Amino acid sequence: MSQSIGPQDSSAPGFSLAIDAMGGDNAPDIVLDGLELAAERHPQARFLLVGDEARIGGMLARRPRAAKACMLRHAATVISAEMKPTAALRQGRQSSMRIAIDAVAGGEASGVVSAGNTGALMALAKIVVKTLPEIDRPALAAIAPSARGDVVLLDLGANVQCDARNLVEFAVMGDSFARAVLGLTTPSFGLLNVGSEELKGDDRVRAAAETLRESHIGANFHGFIEGHDIAAGTVDVVVTDGFTGNVALKTAEGTLKLMRDLLRQVFTSSIPARAGYLLARPALDRLREWMDPRRYNGAILLGLNGVVVKSHGGTDALGFAHAVDVAMDMVTHRFNDRIREGLAQIGKPVAAPASP
Repeated sequence: MSQSIGPQDSSAPGFSLAIDAMGGDNAPDIVLDGLELAAERHPQARFLLVGDEARIGGMLARRPRAAKACMLRHAATVISAEMKPTAALRQGRQSSMRIAIDAVAGGEASGVVSAGNTGALMALAKIVVKTLPEIDRPALAAIAPSARGDVVLLDLGANVQCDARNLVEFAVMGDSFARAVLGLTTPSFGLLNVGSEELKGDDRVRAAAETLRESHIGANFHGFIEGHDIAAGTVDVVVTDGFTGNVALKTAEGTLKLMRDLLRQVFTSSIPARAGYLLARPALDRLREWMDPRRYNGAILLGLNGVVVKSHGGTDALGFAHAVDVAMDMVTHRFNDRIREGLAQIGKPVAAPASP
């Protein structure tokens, strides 16, 4: 059952995005506040808002920009944070997450944003939305800060084991993502490896490198990069398998937390240190803004028949609005069409080079 809020009606063209209103630690309040911000940034967007109609209707009416941009569709249940993906597939058909994903699969919406259960979202998206015909496996990507600006990392855990073809596909998807979301015309990319020399790594990594060098994006291929190159911003797109990518991501998150904790300890250790903090505060405020995790909120499942963005469950309205921004950029810049065009220029299969 859908309720129109504002001038739109159910006969209008497809929605820009379907929004899971009930997913996340502080839903639906944070989701609606985030949509109020997003609707101001994207005045032409139309959102299919899925959730408990009785609970959301009045709340949405108090957020005029979001109300004007949204159609509300009722969902009877919510997939909890504790629910396993297999249970979500069996029991979650009337949930806000499933109904939002069904809207993408059915062609009503171009993409979906949810702050709900990550495992359930990935499982439902893979099975309901399905991968693009050209893609063997979807990849989980995110944006992170570096010394030279934002950098795209993928895969971050969707595929623990990958072959050479998967890595080539990830590179094409990462290239398309950097163009669509970061606005780069010629993004550079590299394969994460144990060394930068051409003979380093296993057969699959070297096979992927050989194919990428000869591809239409070969001019932008930096070659092999190492772990320290991620923070240095050596390339715009870091390509790796899901096991390595997840370890790298969690290591970076832990390092950033350590830096924040150490800075707090240093500037509260003595009266002179507190005075030093006051002098350094403008620079520290700029650093805090640059490292603000809300700017990087939104993990993206690439390679599906639609845009799927996972917002952090504990984010605030600004963070959720950023996840919507990422999804809108992908929709506006025809992200999936870019992937199809890119993969069409790379031959199959990828042959592994002979071992040295």
